[in-house]
Amino acid sequence: GKGTQLRLRAIVTRGDINETVLEKRASLLRNDSVHGDFPGTVKIDAKNNALVINGTTVNIISANTPEEIDYTKYGINDALVIDNTGAFRDEEALSRHLKAKGIDKVLLTAPGKGVPNIVHGANHTKYNPDDTHIFSAASCTTNAITPVLKAVEETFGIKSGHLETIHAYTNDQNLVDNFHKKYRRGRAAALNMVITETGAGSAVSKALPSLEGKLTSNAIRVPVPNGSLAILNLELENKVTLESVNATMKKYALEGDLVEQIKYELSDELVSSDIVGSSAPAIYDSKATIVRPDGKNVVLYVWYDNEYGYSHQVIRLAKYISKVRRFTYY
Repeated sequence: GKGTQLRLRAIVTRGDINETVLEKRASLLRNDSVHGDFPGTVKIDAKNNALVINGTTVNIISANTPEEIDYTKYGINDALVIDNTGAFRDEEALSRHLKAKGIDKVLLTAPGKGVPNIVHGANHTKYNPDDTHIFSAASCTTNAITPVLKAVEETFGIKSGHLETIHAYTNDQNLVDNFHKKYRRGRAAALNMVITETGAGSAVSKALPSLEGKLTSNAIRVPVPNGSLAILNLELENKVTLESVNATMKKYALEGDLVEQIKYELSDELVSSDIVGSSAPAIYDSKATIVRPDGKNVVLYVWYDNEYGYSHQVIRLAKYISKVRRFTYY
């Protein structure tokens, strides 16, 4: 980082590290059941407990607590830690990373408490990386709906609304029926549609304060491994037509701060597998949009690759935090 390029220098995990563990981790990177084969080389360096990815050495570090790691031993200084453990979710817990030698910033890949929750493109410029050390990239669903809601709010105004996300199953669910601390999630993920909660509706207001208290939300986990759909039922301040809504979304997808976040889709045949591998966190389905006769109630359909699209948002935010600047040419 620090103005040049981002480089993955280390992966921190728990438990022993040996040649078998390295081989398993390398295999998971080489082959992905959803996204296919890795377009590069992955080798193991058992002597140094490392993976060599496209010629770059990535150290595999074993630790039980964040504070105990000395990253400088691996030549890592002023680094950004991307925390996707799920174990540290608030400022106090995440600040433990900053006590490790060689760490300068922390980025959480989940909604965080007491830290800036950022959707890149929507509110990232409100936070100066020189003054802030801990960031949250919010959730995949929040990153999907916030760009679209920002466009609608700025153009037409939003009085209230409801989000229903049709979400691919995740590792948090059970493969077969078994006990789970949350209701319904204990049932077999690949066999059931599962109603559960999502905090994305309320989390939006952390990026768009004008929507505080205006949105409710719920989720349905469905038997697909990747590719999700957010359905936004919105009551607007001003009357609209189908043409004006789609024209607004097309404009935001082609101009301004959200060109990397919103993809405007024209296909009549779009299904969930088609959006797998999309780097945009929000794919606006223009053919599915509904405007009710009163002109003030609309239903918007926003697809998103809850893995790949969100990962790109995390990388965009990581570049901003680390002051890596690269122009995008269209």
